[in-house]
Amino acid sequence: MGDIEDIDQRHNRKMAKKKAARDKILATKTEERGLLIVHTGKGKGKSTAAMGLAMRCMGHGMRVGIVQFVKGVWETGERDVLNRFPDLVTIKAMGEGFTWETQDRKRDVAAAEAAWQAAREMIADPSYAMVILDELNIVLRYDYVALADVLAVLGGKRRDLHVVVTGRNAKQELIEAADLVTEMTQIKHPFRGGVKAQAGIEF
Repeated sequence: MGDIEDIDQRHNRKMAKKKAARDKILATKTEERGLLIVHTGKGKGKSTAAMGLAMRCMGHGMRVGIVQFVKGVWETGERDVLNRFPDLVTIKAMGEGFTWETQDRKRDVAAAEAAWQAAREMIADPSYAMVILDELNIVLRYDYVALADVLAVLGGKRRDLHVVVTGRNAKQELIEAADLVTEMTQIKHPFRGGVKAQAGIEF
């Protein structure tokens, strides 16, 4: 019995020290401002994590704008849910699918440019607390939109606006400009075992 009490007491002292150290660190964090957030990497979940941020903002009554640069042809569960709250979220599905599906560079560039224009308008609109640029990294990878223009617009966004950029292969310049970058790492994927994309998981 005594050994268990000793373990519990040591644990309590250890956790009290951790809490004191954490409280001290938190006391120094006083700035509040909009963030530039990048979700990249080969793993699943980049867009899904961004949609989770959208729902978190909406839960606080904040308006969210979403521009989908690639997935415009997909019907996704997230979009179906978010579309039920038109007063809090605007979704512009501007893409026409992945570039290997259209096989038409001019068409892809035109779609990307139209999506970027919609994104610029959302970023300039003071009613939005967050703007999500879903799969922007893909169009930047193929140079369908000028990286310099994107960096200039994101660098000049108003101070309280959060912007989330998703997609594989984020440009190094965007990573350097961002406040928060998360790389999704793929360790195992059912697709390699012959499992197709499924409702509720991939879309």
